[in-house]
Amino acid sequence: MDDAAPAQPAAAAMPRLEAVRAARPLAGRRVLIVVENLPVPFDRRVWHEARTLTAAGAQVCVICPTGKGFEARREEIDGIHVYRHPLPVDARGALGYLLEYGAALFHETRLAWRIWRRHGFDLIHGCNPPDLIFLIALQFRPFGVRYIFDHHDINPELYEAKFGRRGPLWRLMLLLERLNFAAARTVISTNESYRAIALRRGRKRPEDVFVVRSGPDLNRLRRVAPNPQWRRGRAHMVGYVGVMGDQEGIDLLLEAARRVVFDHGRDVQFVLVGGGPALSGLQAMARKMGLEDHVTFTGRAPDAVLFEVLSTADVCVNPDRVNPMNDLSTMNKILEYMAFAKPIVQFDVTEGRRSAGPASLYAAPNDTADFAAKIIALLDDPERRAEMGRIGRARVETELSWDHQVDALVAAYRRALA
Repeated sequence: MDDAAPAQPAAAAMPRLEAVRAARPLAGRRVLIVVENLPVPFDRRVWHEARTLTAAGAQVCVICPTGKGFEARREEIDGIHVYRHPLPVDARGALGYLLEYGAALFHETRLAWRIWRRHGFDLIHGCNPPDLIFLIALQFRPFGVRYIFDHHDINPELYEAKFGRRGPLWRLMLLLERLNFAAARTVISTNESYRAIALRRGRKRPEDVFVVRSGPDLNRLRRVAPNPQWRRGRAHMVGYVGVMGDQEGIDLLLEAARRVVFDHGRDVQFVLVGGGPALSGLQAMARKMGLEDHVTFTGRAPDAVLFEVLSTADVCVNPDRVNPMNDLSTMNKILEYMAFAKPIVQFDVTEGRRSAGPASLYAAPNDTADFAAKIIALLDDPERRAEMGRIGRARVETELSWDHQVDALVAAYRRALA
């Protein structure tokens, strides 16, 4: 790979966002966004939404948890009022999640009333998981406050993926999901599969459900000069970006890496960017497999590291195992890989294929031998890699970037407030 810095394009045009900024269709409106699983502005989807609503003229407050690098309990960023609260760390098991969700609900309720007194709000925008934020919205319904449900995760399927079973708690997840949908004036779905769930399980009317994808901001994701240090002197490099959790399929990626390195004798470095509750266990797994010199775990990393890794990688991968949760969910990493013009290897999941199209190769479900073979096929074909990268970048620019989501987000708000 050429180590020279790529020519940087001019700032990506955002005509839809600029049109909203000029028209200010939400002028005078006051919005409270509640998100439980990530702090802002680290949660890029929520941050894009908050900034878009502000550009549209709304006053925006956000309640979210604290996190590494985001410890301030209250601050104002880009005109957005951010209120953060502590959470139990790395909940595991049903009891752990009960503790986490209970603590979050307590703090969210406390802060919502504080924000109501200080700023006021006309609408609560609840981002799951969990499907409990409607309990906060119901407290303010007597005051005319409306509720938008922003459907980030399908929780019954997420529970089944995490714990490998159904049962009373799974049925509780279905009930909470149904109540969450019922409380919402409008629903924002991250893709067409989630929209179908809102219509079927949520029993929402088609005109009340809007698809707003988690599109990347092309003015933030910028290619930089490849850094050969990430390759550790090896001929090729494979990159991964994402959470290190039990259900992300990193164990499958490590098995595929073992096949690439040892069974096929390929000189490849795998660089995995991200933190999470399973990180230490995955590092131990890599050592046990003899991969410690071929796999680099960065942990949670700043954008500078993320951009270097994606700019240096020859191929990027998404090893999410095929299950009902991953089959219907859009993974942000796929769109980020495409924004960096990288060819992708992933297992064959419905929404992964809808997002990437011909910018990706698709391995047989959960088949690590096929996954390894697909990686090797791309490493051996630089022309094909370049063409797939061009296709992916074009799809992001013309269909999937955040600017293409602006109109749908504003339309969802206008419907809720009509």
